[in-house]
Amino acid sequence: MLTLDLSNEPRWHELAPGVRVQLRPLTTALMVATRGDPAVESVPDEASDEERALAFAKALARRAVLAWEGIGDTGGNPIDPSPEAIDALLDIWPIFEAFQLSYVSKGLLLEQEKNASAPLPSGPSAGASDTAKPAKGRARTARHGSIAR
Repeated sequence: MLTLDLSNEPRWHELAPGVRVQLRPLTTALMVATRGDPAVESVPDEASDEERALAFAKALARRAVLAWEGIGDTGGNPIDPSPEAIDALLDIWPIFEAFQLSYVSKGLLLEQEKNASAPLPSGPSAGASDTAKPAKGRARTARHGSIAR
């Protein structure tokens, strides 16, 4: 079942210990506006997927960040979010990854309720138990040119 959050309230996301950002909900309107952002549209055709992802994430963050905590200048003084500061924040690899995982990927993937489908036995959702019984022996190889009937 798809669970809808009808509140549309901004949420705080922790991107690193002591660093959190308040973000607008990831709506269709926000995604469409980000796709049309000049910084996203100006990415060259020959750019790598990583370059495209970074340009998109920065454009999205510039639209989504409302406030933050735990972010300051080189003198240790707290600073307010600005386009330049948001871009600099996302240039920090662990912050970029946390932003992608906690905000972008959750908005792009429709997460089903945990009781609706079991996780895969391998990959990122490891943990499901096997339901099939192991085979009793090896299967025989079919003879060349014969068709099973």
